Amino acid sequence: MQEFLAAAVLVGALFVALPAVVLHYMTKWRAAGGLKPDDEHMLEDLWRSARKMERRIEVLEQILDSEAPGWRKRHDHEEG
Repeated sequence: MQEFLAAAVLVGALFVALPAVVLHYMTKWRAAGGLKPDDEHMLEDLWRSARKMERRIEVLEQILDSEAPGWRKRHDHEEG
């Protein structure tokens, strides 16, 4: 009788309790999975800043191309 009770508890823990715990934390994880509004705002600001810097670098490269035509070749040679 004790063996049957131990087996029933083990089966219950293995096939009922464990999946219940896993599913509980999965739903908690999904609910908290999105970005908070402050994080979204900060990410958007960082993206805008990166785009501005990219445009500035492109303009600087155009200026260097017109003012010092061989600057890319000299710069690549120094790194390599």
